[in-house]
Amino acid sequence: MGSNLEPVPVTSQKHDPAWKHCEMFKNGERVQLKCIYCGKIFKGGGIHRIKEHLAGQKGNASTCLRVQPNVRLLMQDSLNGVVMKKRKKQKLAEEITTYNAGTATSDIAAEFTDTCGLDTQVDLLPMPQAIEHTSNLFLNRDQGPNNIGARKKKSRIRKGASSSNNNAMLLPINQSKKVNNHVHMAVARFLLDARVPLDAVNSVYFQPMIDVMASQGPQVSAPSYHDLRSWVLKASVQEVRNDIDQCSSTWARSGCSVLVDEWITGKGKTLLNFLVYCPEGTMFLRSVDASTLINSMDYLYELLKEVVEEVGVRNVLQVVTSNEERYVIAGKRLTDAYPTLFWTPCAAHSVDLMLEDLKKLEWIDTIMEQAKSISRFIYNNNILLSMMRKFTLGVDLVDLGVTRSATDFLTLKRMVNIKHNLQSMVTSVEWAESPYSKKPEGFALLDYISNQSFWSTCSLICCLTDPILRLLRMVSSEERPAMAYVYAGVYRAKETIKKELVNKKDYSVYWNIIDHRWESLQRHPLHAAGFYLNPKFFYTTEEDMHLHIRSLVYDCIEKLVPDPKTQDKIVKETTSYLNSAGDFGRKMAVRARDTLFPAEWWSTYGGGCPNLARLAIRILSQTSSLIRSKPGRVPLEEMHETKNCIEHQRLNDLAFVQYNLWLRQRKNLEPDCMDSISYEKMELVHNWVSRREQISEDLESSDWMTVDPPLGSIAPLGPLIDDIEALGAGFDDFEIFGGPKDSEEEIGEENTVNE
Repeated sequence: MGSNLEPVPVTSQKHDPAWKHCEMFKNGERVQLKCIYCGKIFKGGGIHRIKEHLAGQKGNASTCLRVQPNVRLLMQDSLNGVVMKKRKKQKLAEEITTYNAGTATSDIAAEFTDTCGLDTQVDLLPMPQAIEHTSNLFLNRDQGPNNIGARKKKSRIRKGASSSNNNAMLLPINQSKKVNNHVHMAVARFLLDARVPLDAVNSVYFQPMIDVMASQGPQVSAPSYHDLRSWVLKASVQEVRNDIDQCSSTWARSGCSVLVDEWITGKGKTLLNFLVYCPEGTMFLRSVDASTLINSMDYLYELLKEVVEEVGVRNVLQVVTSNEERYVIAGKRLTDAYPTLFWTPCAAHSVDLMLEDLKKLEWIDTIMEQAKSISRFIYNNNILLSMMRKFTLGVDLVDLGVTRSATDFLTLKRMVNIKHNLQSMVTSVEWAESPYSKKPEGFALLDYISNQSFWSTCSLICCLTDPILRLLRMVSSEERPAMAYVYAGVYRAKETIKKELVNKKDYSVYWNIIDHRWESLQRHPLHAAGFYLNPKFFYTTEEDMHLHIRSLVYDCIEKLVPDPKTQDKIVKETTSYLNSAGDFGRKMAVRARDTLFPAEWWSTYGGGCPNLARLAIRILSQTSSLIRSKPGRVPLEEMHETKNCIEHQRLNDLAFVQYNLWLRQRKNLEPDCMDSISYEKMELVHNWVSRREQISEDLESSDWMTVDPPLGSIAPLGPLIDDIEALGAGFDDFEIFGGPKDSEEEIGEENTVNE
């Protein structure tokens, strides 16, 4: 620094936040500013240039590489505030330009109105405008959006009250559509050039990003590659860690579940991903490459033990894994080492296997194949697909589930729901005139859709499997902890099958499938306690049924509460719960049995039984399953392959952020926001939309640009029934809890009685 620079104190009159992060010097009559982080001196530009320097704003100043992330964010926010006045002025100028640019359209609208004699007071909405054919995906840089339509600015405003009214009605809609078209094309150019999957726009963060960028005006600049890899990623990691810290602060009260999710990558590697579930949400902890040691029981046990200790033994109620033998053995060793926690096999996997077994039954498989042939024929012809969506009011035929089996049965149910729409389609003039109706597949489709026997069988299958599908959704749900509903869901599935088939010989076939897959969970103490402590079910169950389950509840108490004195208090307090004594019997508490989540009910009305309430809240706050869906494009495999220590840690943090952001937005994802034939969902719907033979180059039937997209709404199907509400009340069938008895003598006796 030159000796002729004289330090100048920053007075209190300097209110800009950037003054706290620079020093001021005087060189003769000129004032110079120095960044306190990197020492760079600015001989001009004032405090605004220092602010750009600290914010990393591309402009007249270089970026400071040593500034703290929180200071950089503060400077960016300050810069955004500075341009507010400029943005307001620019918006006013754009509105004036927009008015001038649209006068030609207004003149035409006014002349059309005058010619036809229409009432000018009626608001006519124009048809949506397509992007002009002159637009180019690879627009020349010199031909910016300001030059497009420059000739329109020369148009003159037509005088007259009628013309003015039409301008007011039509211009904003037309111009807004054009602006959106340009925005959409700009987004598309980026996604296509960067080869980003198009389903990225379904992210809950996509529209907020657009909103923030639009609010900043034309002065906003994009982050650089190094910004994203450095301070932006660091700030994102800290943001996610703050969320996890906030969730983990609730573990002492609600408890949590450790989830161990095994992945097999495309390259055959085995990754173990460790997550933690609590009512506040599911969070990703870390990933381990277990490819070489996955079959070692000692290795698995040590991994599970390490994660449990990291989360906190006092916080963990259960460790949930798949039901493979190596996890059974490792889970047994873990519960021996930590007697206060359970090992629990994934309930969703067991339920999915029930659906897999049901599909293998010959009569179900036959109907399923006929239904798939209908779907494949429609989804591989653009004309038929658009025709189908027209007659179903935009409702798609394929209904996506969390697994392939769930998708199969949900789609069969969807076909039954739109049965009359499909029948209207095949009896329409459009179908008769379509060349596809004359093909062999078209005749087969007509036969199936017109066959009442086909629909009756489909309806029976839906009736038998619907409660199992509800159970799968409940145990996989992120909306509410599933532990309170699993036991009741299995009961209701078996009850529905029994009522539908009546004869024990008939329903025993399906009960045996359920019991076989549910065997490892049938007497799990946590599931029984979840049912027992759910007031919605407890008070609508026969007293003798309580005795059947109470022994399992006592197992739960002894395991989760090691202190004998507290155990005795809990058992004593169950009497008050059983008799609806104290606050349990209040009218408010009785009404709330059906309206509050079970854990909330205990938190509100369990004050008179503090020990039992504390245990109930922890049990009722747990999940029962691993997460069935997987986040795409999280660089876990790349992280494990990277040998550079620095880049490995960067990829580890990137995977940590991406996985947790995906988990955070899972609750908000719309189930029908994807096209059924999109490649991203092909694994689930392959058998319903893909041809079995080689795809032919039939451009006429495969022109995707002529296909109407699905509306993503199922409103035409009527109101949805909540899965929990569908469970209803009343659990008094001892046979369901005990399972069917398969001896031929008992079945024969049952048939004799029925006769």
